[in-house]
Amino acid sequence: MDLGLSGKKALVCASTKGLGKGCAISLVKESVDVTIVSRSNENIEKAISDIQKETGVVVSAIQADVTLLEARKKIIETIVPDILVNNAGGPPPGDFRNFTIEDWQKAVNDNMITPIEFIKSYIDEMIKNKFGRIINITSAAVKAPIDILGLSNGARTGLTGFIAGISRKTIEHNVTINNILPGMFDTDRLTQTLDLGAKMNKISYDEMKSIRLDSIPAKRFGNINEFGDLCAYLCSEQASFITGQNFLIDGGAYPGTF
Repeated sequence: MDLGLSGKKALVCASTKGLGKGCAISLVKESVDVTIVSRSNENIEKAISDIQKETGVVVSAIQADVTLLEARKKIIETIVPDILVNNAGGPPPGDFRNFTIEDWQKAVNDNMITPIEFIKSYIDEMIKNKFGRIINITSAAVKAPIDILGLSNGARTGLTGFIAGISRKTIEHNVTINNILPGMFDTDRLTQTLDLGAKMNKISYDEMKSIRLDSIPAKRFGNINEFGDLCAYLCSEQASFITGQNFLIDGGAYPGTF
């Protein structure tokens, strides 16, 4: 299927690893002019090499921490995208009793305020151009909270509520805003969560991993390419009638009807 994205410009935040990288790869395959972002120049160089090997395309890159105000200003002055993929590293897991005010403020800044600020900076230009696609990478925990991810549960749910309020205002201009809610994907973040879970339950890492795998009807963790392909579709011309939705991609782990 031709997604009608050839020649569009995309900014994919936190995209040298994991789910953000998956989105970048899938968009590049659709002939989108992709700019990746990371705090680490080493990670940028590796991601550029990896993406080129997989797609034959050399992507643009900006070294910046998207959660910092001055870095966001630098990004906004550098690129005006047709497609914005909001993403940032999730806050650390742990017992909520140990979270400080500073921990909460950072979680809200990184996973709620940062994507909102990018949306605010780009939305009017997208409306003017009669095309815009905004994808926010959140978490399956928005629908089914995970006890050790309290910081993420709170901050990402706040973003979800904000998106619900604005996404119906922009679709008449062919600007859509949707959220993708990943379950357990084979990423560094999952490794961190499994390691903490093992320690909290006083079991081995392999035992914790087995427990998590057994909880997924698909009996496997997701891979970043299938996540990226969902992102690419939601950015397509064919998805212009979809906005304000939360797309759960978790191998069937969420047990609810809705």
